[in-house]
Amino acid sequence: MLNINDVLETVRMIREENLDIRTVTMGISLFDCISDDPERLMQKIYDKVTGSAKDLVKVCEDLERTYGIPIVNKRISVTPVSYVGSSMMRDGYVRIAQTLDKACRELGVNFIGGYSAHVQKGAIRGASELIESIPEALSVTERVCSSINVATTKAGINMDAVRRMGEIIKDTAYATRDRDSIGCAKLVVFSNIPEDNPFMAGAVHGIGEPDTVINVGVSGPGVVAAAIREAGQCDFSELAETIKKIAFKITRVGQLIATEAAARLGVPYGIVDLSLAPTPAAGDSVAEILENMGLECTGTHGTTAALALLNDAVKKGGVMASGHVGGLSGAFIPVSEDRGMISAASKGILTLEKLEAMTAVCSVGLDMFAVPGDTSAATISGIIADEISIGVVNNKTTAVRVIPVYGKTVGDTCEFGGLLGYAPIMKLHSESCESFIKRGGRIPAPIHSLKN
Repeated sequence: MLNINDVLETVRMIREENLDIRTVTMGISLFDCISDDPERLMQKIYDKVTGSAKDLVKVCEDLERTYGIPIVNKRISVTPVSYVGSSMMRDGYVRIAQTLDKACRELGVNFIGGYSAHVQKGAIRGASELIESIPEALSVTERVCSSINVATTKAGINMDAVRRMGEIIKDTAYATRDRDSIGCAKLVVFSNIPEDNPFMAGAVHGIGEPDTVINVGVSGPGVVAAAIREAGQCDFSELAETIKKIAFKITRVGQLIATEAAARLGVPYGIVDLSLAPTPAAGDSVAEILENMGLECTGTHGTTAALALLNDAVKKGGVMASGHVGGLSGAFIPVSEDRGMISAASKGILTLEKLEAMTAVCSVGLDMFAVPGDTSAATISGIIADEISIGVVNNKTTAVRVIPVYGKTVGDTCEFGGLLGYAPIMKLHSESCESFIKRGGRIPAPIHSLKN
């Protein structure tokens, strides 16, 4: 039964603490679009996406009016395109990207994910061609997002793919150099990629998913920060309980929107991703949560422990509020999208090394951080390899979204706008890892992957 105090609390969280539904994402299978005729393939993809999602934005807007809950983004994810266009060459993949972008413009959705490939043990021809097309595809489209899975705990790490992705990221940065290399903000390299993640740039519609599905990503860093502030100087057990209780309430809002959206669209409800996804807006920061726990600044000693507590408590509270939790679920730490992270990085307190340590206990990885434009491809590959290793060894999802900003160096700032925010250029080590990256081959899977 609804309690009036719960209703009033939710209204307060929306009005004062930036509670929102970060994204309603429709997953769409493109397997039935496969064709040897390129023109037929493009038409079928366009028709499938626009037909399946024709009411997505309208339904979300109706739900906003009905419940008074902001739905910030309406998005689409599709089957990894490398499977759908496996007979295509590089230019054909670019055309697919443009077709997806055109469909998104017509529908009014802000991003579409799934320009993707899985290459953890090796690459089929279609995957190789798609990877080679990424710089051009992301430079000629606005809404297309790309993700490449280069490792799993079962397979190990494809270091040939890691090396090539360092070069692809550099090429993408150059191709979009007139916009602070924004193409790299739409490209992420994964280990253990989830197949039901509603958040960009890593959203894909996995091959085990139904034909269409609704996945919802909730958010509420401001709500959690306020709850911790109100709890005062309690001990860690009580602090964890405070976070769990508020995470439950946040996730219930997501569950409501997910089931309602799925019912109105006539498609299955998939999962609620209960991640705390920040924005550059004041009061919507994961860093602020950590600082409300007692840290003077995010990045100082104790930060990893604070983030571990937060991530665990969010999952424990949220999982009781939804029948189907999935995606990434936990706490995100994208530098450019979090005002507190931006401030800490600008001061030099939050370094890349500390960010890497934090990713061992949070939900994703090194996300939306900017580095000097003259950073070598080998150094970028080394950063990827380090982060991906954390995911493989710890049997968790990790990812890297790094932006080498052409023409910028340490001390400069780059601007992406909107939810992508802005970021200081972070300092990297100058010593080379090129000889290490050039070895190639695969780093074997860890021994604990042998569970059969």
